Amino acid sequence: MTDLLLFDLDGTLSDPVVGIGRSINHALSHFGHPPLEMSEVPAYVGPPLDETFQTITGVKSSGHISALVSKFRERYSDVGYSENVLYPGIGDALAKLRATGVPLGVCTSKRKDFAERILEMFDIRSDFRFVDGGEIGVRKWQQIERLLSEGVIPRSGIMVGDRGVDLVAGHKNGLRAAGVLWGYGSRQELEHERPLCLLGSPVEIPALARAGILLSV
Repeated sequence: MTDLLLFDLDGTLSDPVVGIGRSINHALSHFGHPPLEMSEVPAYVGPPLDETFQTITGVKSSGHISALVSKFRERYSDVGYSENVLYPGIGDALAKLRATGVPLGVCTSKRKDFAERILEMFDIRSDFRFVDGGEIGVRKWQQIERLLSEGVIPRSGIMVGDRGVDLVAGHKNGLRAAGVLWGYGSRQELEHERPLCLLGSPVEIPALARAGILLSV
C-alpha cells in the first residue's frame, strides 16, 4: 500500500471553472481591464492567482496584482466557491480509498479556508486527514516542501493533479506524481512531466492505493 495520496483540488476533485471565471471577470472589470471570454478561463485554472492576473493583464505592479486578487476573493468568498461542481465518480472513489485505510490529503494553491468550504459543501472534508492551502507568492512545490519538513506527509506519498505544476511540485520534492485527464491540463502537458501514470476516469483513482500498480499512460 502507498503511504499517502495528496490531491490537488481544482480540476482534480472539483470543477471550479464557473466560479473562477466569474470572479476573475469581477476583478478585471472593477479595475477597467477587459473581461475574459468563458472559453478562455480553463487556461487559468490551476496556477496561483497572482500569476494568473499578471498573465492576463501584463501588469507587473505587485500592488495592483494584490488588489486584483483581493477583488477576486471578494466575489469568490461570497458566491464563487459555491459554483464548484464535484466531478462524477469522485465521491465513490474517495469512499473506496477510505475503505483501504490509505491516508488522504489536499494540497491546493487555493486559500485554505476556501478549500475547506468547498470540501464541506460536497460532504467530503472528513475523507482528508488535512487540507493545505496556498498563499500569494508561495508555490505548490514550496507547500509540499513545508509539509515534508513538518512531517505531515511522507516522501513515499503520491501527488495527484490535473496540471503540470502539480506533477512538478511533487517531483521537485521526491514524490511520485499521477496526472488526471478530466481536468484542465492536456495529456501533452502531463506526459511532459513523466507521471507515474495518467488516470482517464475517477474510477481509476483507488488503484493508486496499491503503489505497485502502474496504470497505462
